[in-house]
Amino acid sequence: MATLVMQILGCDVAALNTVQYSNHTGYRQWKGTKTSAEEIRDLYTGLKQSYLTDFDVLLTGYIPSAEAVNAVGSIARDLKLKGSMKAGSFFWILDPVMGDEGKLYISEDVVPAYRNLLRDADLILPNQFEAETLSEIKITSLPTLKQAITKLHKTYRVPHIIVTSVSLPDKPTTMSVIGSTATSDFSPRLFKLDVPAIDCFFSGTGDMFAALTVVRFREAITDAKLKGIKSWVSPDDVEAADLPLAKAAEKVLGSMNIVLSKTKEARDQELEAMAGVMEKEKDSEKRIWLRKTKAAEVKVVRCLDDLREPKLDWKAFTFDENEGGGAIEHITEPKNDQPASAEEGEGLGMQHLAGTGKRLQSGHAKKDSVDSTLPHKRA
Repeated sequence: MATLVMQILGCDVAALNTVQYSNHTGYRQWKGTKTSAEEIRDLYTGLKQSYLTDFDVLLTGYIPSAEAVNAVGSIARDLKLKGSMKAGSFFWILDPVMGDEGKLYISEDVVPAYRNLLRDADLILPNQFEAETLSEIKITSLPTLKQAITKLHKTYRVPHIIVTSVSLPDKPTTMSVIGSTATSDFSPRLFKLDVPAIDCFFSGTGDMFAALTVVRFREAITDAKLKGIKSWVSPDDVEAADLPLAKAAEKVLGSMNIVLSKTKEARDQELEAMAGVMEKEKDSEKRIWLRKTKAAEVKVVRCLDDLREPKLDWKAFTFDENEGGGAIEHITEPKNDQPASAEEGEGLGMQHLAGTGKRLQSGHAKKDSVDSTLPHKRA
């Protein structure tokens, strides 16, 4: 999904698949293979030998093993070294896909491998559980969330962080996104956005969030005239709510909310139309699940205008460090819509490389989008 979203928004994308699956794992069954670390290195070598590594941005998603994480890290470091002669010419967005709801999708040896990459990343996009795992701070409240983000800034020197999903018990119908761009001494500048939660399980939303962030953040730093600044970090006097990262998040959530709302509406209509058939299949839990999952496929292609022209219905506001003594809950979907696989949800993406219009992405490719895994040039 990430490749398609970036291409829709005008990027040229080279995608390196870290898995090659017939379908996303939300279906609870699939066929295919995981890409080895050696194969990932070979693919990148192929790009290099043809002088196809003039990328501006690297977006990394699901990586299936510690060895593969190290291979992707080597690619990122090579590209950062190449871009080091000109500040701001290369930017790495790392989505550390490891797990959710208190459980890992990956083997435990992947966690330290990810921690070893943090110092080289410019922006990380963990969910709540992944932020806990990387920071080793249990997030139970907004103050502890601030502690986790502060540790990631100060210990690992991560310039930008967005925690992509936070659920507060006093706001069960609201989903929060909390981000920060560090100051020069790596103190956090925290902002928060609240959007309505949608009562439906979707696969691939993490990929869509990351892909939209690539484009919208680059637009925002261009507007702020930060393209020539290392890691695109704003001066210390810029308030949290005015940060380019906050402005980008507003557009990202504007698109995502309307796309997912339209997807749920289409899903409900499709399931209603199939009510008679599903009644006959009511004894087959598997068949019902497959129908529901297919009906909930995110309707990206039907929502091109919503991706290109998001509604700015939600504004970022500066995060009050004294706000919210209440507990934070891990997000849980309705029981009947829970995925069964540990590799599901936000767990799949591609590693994407990109240039002025070019992105490199790594992650998985679905069977129905296999042509998007090839390098593309803008005409």
